[in-house]
Amino acid sequence: MTLDQIIALIVLIAVVGVMIHGRMRSDVVALSGAAALLLFGVVRPVEVQSAFASPAVIALAGLFVIAYAIELSGLLGLMIRKATSLCRRFGATGIWVVIGLCGSVGGFLNNTPVVVLAAPVVRDMAKSLKLSPKRFLMPLSHVTVLGGLLTLIGTSTNLLVNDMARNAGQPVFSLFEITPVGLVIALVGGLWLYFFGARQLGRTATAEEEAEAERERQEAEARALADARTRTKSPRLGRWRLPFALPSLMHLGESRSQRDGTGDAHLGDVDLYASADRPLQWKRALIALAVFVMVVAAAGLGIAPIAAAAFAGAVALILLGVLTPEEAYSGLKPDILLLIAGMVVVGTAIEVTGLAAQGAGLLIEVIRPFGPLGALIVLYGVTLFATELLSNATVAVLVTPIAVALAESLGVDPRPFLVAVMMAASAAFATPFGYQTNVLVYQMGGYSYMDFVRVGTPLNLITWAAAMVAIPIFFPF
Repeated sequence: MTLDQIIALIVLIAVVGVMIHGRMRSDVVALSGAAALLLFGVVRPVEVQSAFASPAVIALAGLFVIAYAIELSGLLGLMIRKATSLCRRFGATGIWVVIGLCGSVGGFLNNTPVVVLAAPVVRDMAKSLKLSPKRFLMPLSHVTVLGGLLTLIGTSTNLLVNDMARNAGQPVFSLFEITPVGLVIALVGGLWLYFFGARQLGRTATAEEEAEAERERQEAEARALADARTRTKSPRLGRWRLPFALPSLMHLGESRSQRDGTGDAHLGDVDLYASADRPLQWKRALIALAVFVMVVAAAGLGIAPIAAAAFAGAVALILLGVLTPEEAYSGLKPDILLLIAGMVVVGTAIEVTGLAAQGAGLLIEVIRPFGPLGALIVLYGVTLFATELLSNATVAVLVTPIAVALAESLGVDPRPFLVAVMMAASAAFATPFGYQTNVLVYQMGGYSYMDFVRVGTPLNLITWAAAMVAIPIFFPF
């Protein structure tokens, strides 16, 4: 091994080890690794610069700002109210319909705020029907993650893999090119959750859950009088505040104020729930939605790259007065963007030093007798296992160069392998920490670690099998 390869390998092991340890922020760890590689000359300044200005980072930044504009407009709050009305009409079936709708939305918007806003509604409706919230909250998270597989912008992982592939000289994916594969995986996974997975999580509410629901109902009734006085003083705001017919739903996500300190307070960012209480501003909402539709249309029709379209859309929202510059900056998620940029530098080092090619060569010797399909199965499994331990972005950056080198060693098209990395890096269900939305529902639903293992492990295996059938069909070797 060369000196650069040794340094790159040491930095890689250190970054992965610290991330698994979990005592430091992932973005700080990734940036530290990038700084070390730059300091030792493994990567050049121009390569670091290109990582921070990569199309994936630009696209994500623009999409984050657009999504934040939609959130600030109160449109997401309106969607929640409509979903709640649907739940009241159809009961448990309505909850599942809402979960499915959240999955669809997850194909276009960041799935974390979708779950943040929908989870309290699902929880409260389940309690009002005397059903256990556990039956629905975990499927909500999993289905929303599955929805992110539907489009290139469904998850940051998809954009990152696409960007890493571009850096490796591969043609980029179009917005809906992965949709057929993602749809197969999402349908198979969603049906399994509906018919089998959710049944393992308890059907009826426990005595403890019923007692908590009754306590929350009494507290909501006590607050209703105060809300009425507030609405009298502020008619416009009162018009759009979640006027649910069911008392238990008077304050969406109110468990963050529980006396025992449980519930949403553990999430660490309870301000996210404030979006459900925002008044609807029709003009702001319509403009933000129109800009988002135009961005998706421009990217989907090939008029402009997704990075250019998203960036232009974000700037347009500022020029049109939908967002102030300060609000636009607030909508950015710098921790995610910096994590991705830092890991892109690490991934670049793995590729330029030849570590990716060597890793692929070692892997090839083991799986060559099984052909491209065997290699695809192994790559998916390795990615799936890694993403249960590390962040999705980290796994995508580390595995994508290996996927390209593996395909080239076999003399086949790398695109099936790239799609496998996209799907496996996001479809992590077996641990509460495999995906951010899992963490959100983990504490709200009062799940145990083994609840995720019991439901998520079969779901991982089923979606893995579905992917191995769908990918070769839509992306032949």
